[in-house]
Amino acid sequence: MRDKPDVPVNQPCRALSYAEGSTRHVGTKLAEDYFQDRLEPRVRSDRGSVDHRPGGLRPGGHGSPGEIAAPARHYAALSRFLRRLLLGVAVVIAGGCAYLAEKQGELIFRPATQDWRGYAQGTWAFEEKWISVGQNGEKLHAWWLPAADKNAPALLYLHGARWNLSGSAPRIERWQKLGFSVLAIDYRGFGKSSPASPTEQMATEDAAAAWDELAKLAPGRPRVIVGHSLGGAIAVDLARDRTDVNGLVLEATFTSIKDMIASTSWSYLPVDLILTQRFDTLSKIASVKAPVLITHGTRDQIVPFEMGEKLFEATTSPKRFIKVEGGSHHNLSSVAFDQYKAAMKELFSF
Repeated sequence: MRDKPDVPVNQPCRALSYAEGSTRHVGTKLAEDYFQDRLEPRVRSDRGSVDHRPGGLRPGGHGSPGEIAAPARHYAALSRFLRRLLLGVAVVIAGGCAYLAEKQGELIFRPATQDWRGYAQGTWAFEEKWISVGQNGEKLHAWWLPAADKNAPALLYLHGARWNLSGSAPRIERWQKLGFSVLAIDYRGFGKSSPASPTEQMATEDAAAAWDELAKLAPGRPRVIVGHSLGGAIAVDLARDRTDVNGLVLEATFTSIKDMIASTSWSYLPVDLILTQRFDTLSKIASVKAPVLITHGTRDQIVPFEMGEKLFEATTSPKRFIKVEGGSHHNLSSVAFDQYKAAMKELFSF
């Protein structure tokens, strides 16, 4: 039997995730049943309202006589609520944390191996690269877009969640137009990179391997890290405390996963008890020594604009903030192309 890893005592769910025996499996099963129950299809009632209970209590509905009185319906609804509440507690107590710890990376990254549907409609010029990473012969798939000017600064592009490299193709190409030689990678688990269930630590290792590769591709040239959305959190982790980073750009980046959850309807959940993939960018960004450019759109429907402002306030190195009026989560460098050029010329010393 393999040794159990050391676990910080202030992370109870991480400790629980290493528990062995039937409790773990029971907890996993309970969690699966619970989330399946949450995703059951909703049924349209006879009066046009939505009933969340298949075959639930409604006038004339299947399995519920039309003459059932209102107090009985209220009692049944309360009973269902309490059952779900108790089941949720059971999930946490009996090993749901183990289930969540295993699945958090997948839920946050949502890794994609298939190309973005719009990718086939474009014409993209890049060289494929393969970067060794880890101890087991794993590989990162990368795109290399050298600038026409051989003396151009170099840039590592780290994309966000859900899509692989193909989903960022227009943004990657735009950075080349901004005057950089660009290396863009897929983390393990994405695209053609080695299969894996990505985690915060794994993605940071991938970024570090790509950063070393960029030094070989563009020796002696200034190097900048650009992170979009989740990629911004990885970029901060890579850049902090380094002396070989000449600039950092964060596009539509969040302060932390905890804050992202707090900004949704799930804000009541005790995420501190179960969160192992924290991506706490806000607490790390003060450690970045390189100049930092932060951009955020006022119409970002995914990461609240205020998070970009908070990151800017927490940055202690030379910094600039671009407020992209009307910008969304995805089009910042397109809408604010000229602002990008001006800010980088002013901020970065190359």
